[in-house]
Amino acid sequence: MRLRFPLRFYFSALSFFTYFRPNMTPIISKLPNTGTTIFTLMSALANEVGAINLSQGFPDFETSPVLIKLVNTAMKKGHNQYAPMAGVLALREQIAKKTEKLYGAIYNPDTEITVTAGGTQAIFTAITSVINTNDEVIIFEPAFDCYAPAIKLAGGIVKSLELEPPNYQIDWNMVRRLTNSKTRMIILNSPHNPTATILNKNDIDELSALVKNQDIFILSDEVYEHLIYDGKTHESMARYEDLRPRSFIVASFGKPFHATGWKIGYCMAPAFLMQEFRKVHQFLVFSVNSPIQHAIAEYLKDENTYLSLPAFFQEKRDYFREGLKETKFELLPSFGSYFQSVKYDKITDEKDCDFALQLTKEIGVAAIPTSVFYSKGTDYKVLRFCFAKKQETLDKAIERLIKI
Repeated sequence: MRLRFPLRFYFSALSFFTYFRPNMTPIISKLPNTGTTIFTLMSALANEVGAINLSQGFPDFETSPVLIKLVNTAMKKGHNQYAPMAGVLALREQIAKKTEKLYGAIYNPDTEITVTAGGTQAIFTAITSVINTNDEVIIFEPAFDCYAPAIKLAGGIVKSLELEPPNYQIDWNMVRRLTNSKTRMIILNSPHNPTATILNKNDIDELSALVKNQDIFILSDEVYEHLIYDGKTHESMARYEDLRPRSFIVASFGKPFHATGWKIGYCMAPAFLMQEFRKVHQFLVFSVNSPIQHAIAEYLKDENTYLSLPAFFQEKRDYFREGLKETKFELLPSFGSYFQSVKYDKITDEKDCDFALQLTKEIGVAAIPTSVFYSKGTDYKVLRFCFAKKQETLDKAIERLIKI
């Protein structure tokens, strides 16, 4: 049975019924137009109908047995109580070493690095630490769905710029038009979720020129920094001396180490920004899983744990793309992350939310409709698949998608 209304309707309806209680004063929601995330919805539907879940971004293979053993060892050694608020020092030191090796940037582990409960918490914390009422924040859509809500909760105003397939390039002239005296932050995401595109050197040059002599912070979401392909360079804000002093850089361990359920990441920023970041951080989670921090600190001593990741995931990307060539989907570029987007307008003119539901229920493969990443619901007939899966999972999915 096909749903008669788009997914957004069900989000809104769910939000209404969740927050309205009979015989009580209705809550004035701080996020009245926000409901359950698309990731939760599509994963639940995939489980319900037994579909192959290529929607939510998580691997279906295990993390390294070496890392699991290190976690177990840390537990047995008694690292089971609160970690320091900023994170285990040994881990922060390893993060600093990794950052200096990859980007030539020196961060002080004591004052400029904080371990967080995943990338989303770091993003929320960074935004709420510096954004005040009526501050404007520029985001690029399709945008990961936690950006706008965090801005609104901080009292800020979202200024969004829509990017278009197939290349989703940033029009920096349009960014300049959005920028004014109220602009407080620009949020960037590279490698980008959901489009799998990356920033290039021209983007960096344009960004540097734009923020020069301006009181504008940068929040750089770099959780897929190690998942970048075809010999391309990850343009981290840490590389650039003119951008680093104004940037919060958010990264993840869950993504590269195939352990998204551990919810552990980190944020790097100059000391004056990190001081404000930690003021918020301590009252959100205070500290993060202690034995896992100790384990990752030890694991990172072997540089191959992260240097080998581009080749590992590019093999999966190439395998999946080769299989998709046998389908009627049009492949869009995938230079980073573990996502592959496709256009389907040659198959049907259905809305992407409707087609995603049909694909899950009738074909047995779950994908994410990218219109949900646009505030206006802009529909370019594009779906996003996650290829961080076992080969047999990808084989089964391709076999089903070929039948369309």
